[in-house]
Amino acid sequence: MKLIASWSGGKDSCFALHKAQQQGHTIQNLLIMMSDKGKSNFHMIPTKLLDAQSEALEIPITKITSTPETYEQQFKKALQQAKTNGAQGILTGDIYDVAQHQAGWLDQITKEIGLSPVRPLWHRDTNQVYDEFVNDGFKATVVRVKTSLLTMDYLGRTLDKQFYNDLKKLGNVDPCGENGEYHTFVTDGPIFKKKIDIQQSKTSTINSWGRLEIVKFTLKSKPK
Repeated sequence: MKLIASWSGGKDSCFALHKAQQQGHTIQNLLIMMSDKGKSNFHMIPTKLLDAQSEALEIPITKITSTPETYEQQFKKALQQAKTNGAQGILTGDIYDVAQHQAGWLDQITKEIGLSPVRPLWHRDTNQVYDEFVNDGFKATVVRVKTSLLTMDYLGRTLDKQFYNDLKKLGNVDPCGENGEYHTFVTDGPIFKKKIDIQQSKTSTINSWGRLEIVKFTLKSKPK
């Protein structure tokens, strides 16, 4: 099936893309909703980094700017355009319903537009999802943390076995951050034709969130 991939720049959407390709689906393009032209919703990933992921994956990206009030309208318009261009379904990395949306929201939208939702990670055990993501060779950096649950020194860490063990010791953090505990930016993996090398970053706090701002990076070729 030809899919448009709902994209965040983080691990879940990236791992879902990997799984969808393994299942034989083809990806038309990535779709990400932006809070403004400079950064994405939720993860707050700068547009230049999203463009770097698109280039590294060799999949075009569509960035749609919206406000909370226009989000659903703009999302529907983007899906309709994707359908016009030949998409048959929408791929998401959702493991559970998105907290900001009512239960079944995506199903309602896709039914209205006439696209099939594809959710490779839906209701899977998050311990297993985390383990597979790391073992399959993906690299992701923590770029946002909820400071009521995770300290600022978690920013910039790479998802690996030690990170997982540290989260488990806390006892109140989902391994995949499914309650919004943390967000990531994926820099490499088996579906990446190039890798993103983070060279300089800085941290800041915004309300109850800690943020890692990637200031300098390069795209590097990978051995074929």
